Amino acid sequence: MRDLRNDRTRRTGVREERLRATAGLRSSSTLSSWRGHSGRRYIVGVHALNEAELLDVTDAVILAVKRDRTGTGMVIDAAMAAADPSEEIRLRWLKKAQGRGATELHIHRLAATEADRRAIFEDLRENETQGS
Repeated sequence: MRDLRNDRTRRTGVREERLRATAGLRSSSTLSSWRGHSGRRYIVGVHALNEAELLDVTDAVILAVKRDRTGTGMVIDAAMAAADPSEEIRLRWLKKAQGRGATELHIHRLAATEADRRAIFEDLRENETQGS
């Protein structure tokens, strides 16, 4: 058991960690979590990658996610959703994420302030991703 725990701490980078508490639920695919660079864990809602979902989101951190053949999620891009969304900017971001293979939106809505969202955004985005 200790070896497993040590293996997890050696892995770096942002990674998805499925929620064990929801494993037996029919709706378990609607919630997941991500471990940031800092080691902190963030609960997200999983949504289809579409305009309607994206345009309705405010005050949140959004991850565009792609899954590989094994079902492992990878962050394609990250963005912060302000209280007053710009439709044009969001749709441009969505199209770019789709072009890079993203199929899901993972939305973290539990940050209370803009500063909290900025810190989470920085913790969850991969070095090559750029938020909008």
